Amino acid sequence: MALPRSQARGWVKAAKMAQRRRPADDTGGPQSPAPGSQRAALYVHWPYCEKRCSYCNFNKYIPRGVDEAALRRCLVIEAQTLLRLSGVRRWVLGPGSWELCRAAEQVAGILEGSPTFSSPFSFPRVESVFFGGGTPSLASPHTVAAVLEAVAQAAHLPADSEVTLEANPTSASGSRLAAFGAAGVNRLSIGLQSLDDTELQLLGRTHSVRDALQTLAEAQRLFPGRVSVDLMLGLPAQQVGPWLRQLQGLLRCCDDHVSLYQLSLERGTTLFTQVQQGALPAPDPELAAEMYQEGRAVLREAGFRQYEVSNFARNGALSTHNWTYWQCGQYLGVGPGAHGRFIPQGAGGHTREARIQTLEPDSWMKEVMLFGHGTRRRVPLSELELLEEVLAMGLRTDVGITHQHWQQFEPQLTLWDLFGASKEVKELQEQGLLLLDHRGLRCSWEGLAVLDSLLLSLLSRLQEAWQQRTPSSVPRG
Repeated sequence: MALPRSQARGWVKAAKMAQRRRPADDTGGPQSPAPGSQRAALYVHWPYCEKRCSYCNFNKYIPRGVDEAALRRCLVIEAQTLLRLSGVRRWVLGPGSWELCRAAEQVAGILEGSPTFSSPFSFPRVESVFFGGGTPSLASPHTVAAVLEAVAQAAHLPADSEVTLEANPTSASGSRLAAFGAAGVNRLSIGLQSLDDTELQLLGRTHSVRDALQTLAEAQRLFPGRVSVDLMLGLPAQQVGPWLRQLQGLLRCCDDHVSLYQLSLERGTTLFTQVQQGALPAPDPELAAEMYQEGRAVLREAGFRQYEVSNFARNGALSTHNWTYWQCGQYLGVGPGAHGRFIPQGAGGHTREARIQTLEPDSWMKEVMLFGHGTRRRVPLSELELLEEVLAMGLRTDVGITHQHWQQFEPQLTLWDLFGASKEVKELQEQGLLLLDHRGLRCSWEGLAVLDSLLLSLLSRLQEAWQQRTPSSVPRG
């Protein structure tokens, strides 16, 4: 049966009591759901922005007017539909069974933290919710609350689930952030991008450095320990010294999570055109590489763990939601242009699919009202394609791919079978870039910085071994 609305609303109250999620182990990451489990992360796309930034080619729109009530209704409908299709939904229970099920879920939630506990059940649950965009801080907090209530009705949403909202400083006043917190948000990701007003103008951002710092202070007051900030590098004419001073200044006022992103010139953007026409110098890749190397060293010195190529955390403040991506867990994409990866178990499916929702908001809403969802494209992933994703995504993290994790996706060909006798892998190990041992396969700190070049050899080796399909007898000591 569905969760009564009064109990769904009660989720927000319980979530506030569990605001401080148990920190992740500093040597690992959040527990990742198995590939065919009834657990998933949920991404919700808000497609609208105040203006289009000069570097951005995301699926976003500058609206003349938004019928938010209609959009909200469609987000709720699609979330419920995809939870049903994925099998990540509550069981249908007989009268009086809800309290027993709820108690069992709570007991399992406590015991799952124990290394000696092995549950015979896979409780359907949503591990995290991420409101991205676009600029989701332009949405009404009521829209966020409605989506979370719908998720809590359709599936188990633990009180300590990570619920993140992307926010831009110009649409994130203190009172507005507090309203999002009351709606159920417990983590913020703030798009600062730069602490230089000239660079912010170049990027087409609507905020100033002053706006950014004020928003950051308000966010930390309301969501202590749960605020992430983005900083870009590799901009046209940007120099290493000034950029490092920005990063050092940010460290004096930021929280426990920082993301460093290198500018990518995307065709069709204003910045791409300006560089192509010679109005701006092309970004220098060598300078960008130096910024990245120096920046990650500064963050390490400040106590941040580089747990992923672009992401740094201290005090266990890893992003649970993004960890699901990197570990190839299931995730559902809700909203115009959203992407997802899941097995449609609720529809009798057994193969993981890559799904893309219809891009244009009005067309997407029409499809949702007609069919319950706006999925435009479904692509079943072959076994090899899935393993390629597991390899490429897992190696983005400092944990890499453990033997146990790999075996969840491929029980026959082990990591030793694939890479143990590879000449290229041995050379990468000798260069101190890659490790293959009893824990699994992972990059060293130096190797994370050059992951793209390492993947060329590793993916080639995986494809070759997949064609042969004959597990070797490589020593595994």
